[in-house]
Amino acid sequence: MELPSRLIEAAVDQMASLPGVGRRTALRLVLNLLNRSDEQVDAFAESFQSMKRGIHACPQCHNLTEAEVCSICADSARNESLICVVEDIRDLLALESTRQYHGKYHVLGGVISPMDGIGPNDLNIETLVRRIASDGKTNKETPTEVIFALPATMEGETTAFYLFRKLANSEVKVTVIARGLAIGEDLQHADEATLVQSLRQRLPYTT
Repeated sequence: MELPSRLIEAAVDQMASLPGVGRRTALRLVLNLLNRSDEQVDAFAESFQSMKRGIHACPQCHNLTEAEVCSICADSARNESLICVVEDIRDLLALESTRQYHGKYHVLGGVISPMDGIGPNDLNIETLVRRIASDGKTNKETPTEVIFALPATMEGETTAFYLFRKLANSEVKVTVIARGLAIGEDLQHADEATLVQSLRQRLPYTT
């Protein structure tokens, strides 16, 4: 469709660049913003600019935070011996919503996918390996179990196998959440009851 202004066209292009937003939806959102007051639009834009400036990855687990480390890593009440490995932030949030997991996390930032040009070096794998290595830390601080909570897809299984091989020389126990999830289903799309059962019924990881 031909739009009446290049400025509207540019705004629609930017809005449509977001995942899951088509051009019709983008146009509807842009026109909604156009009808708002200057103050509302300024506040809208400022919230995103502040987020971009203020949010960074936690240096320990790669969760998102505006503090030095994320609230989960900073929480002394969390179980230091458990690390749950997830693909991205959405999976972390899905597990947290169950309120049944009280360990720590490690966010990979994706899964190994040669078709998409994503290899092990593109993911947060080496920081996980360093977290598992004791490096002189006390037993209380050293993880004793790593839980793979990765997608039930070929890419997820490939990533889990790669991680298992990387951790093979450590003494950490490697488990995987029970497959209450359908093959090919993303973790963040599962209901809370399924996630709870998958965590509780986790199994030793086998190749």
